[in-house]
Amino acid sequence: MRESVIYQDILQQGESSIVLRLLTRRLEAIPDEIRLRIQTLSSEKLENLAEAWLDFSGLSELLDWLQRQQETIDPYQI
Repeated sequence: MRESVIYQDILQQGESSIVLRLLTRRLEAIPDEIRLRIQTLSSEKLENLAEAWLDFSGLSELLDWLQRQQETIDPYQI
C-alpha cells in the first residue's frame, strides 16, 4: 500500500501542508504562486525545506531556496 500512487500523493499533500504552516508562521504571508510551487515539491525536497526554513529570515531566502531546487536536476524526473 505504501508504494501506491494514491498513498504517496496523500503523504506528499500532508507534508506540504505542514511545511506551509511552518513557513507561514515564520514568514507570515506566503503568496499563492509560492504556495503552489511548494505543493509540487517532491517528498525529499519538502523534507529539505522543512529543515532549511529554520534559517530563513525573510521571503527572499525562501525564493532563493526554491530557485536552487529548480536548478537541481532530479534523475527520477527525466
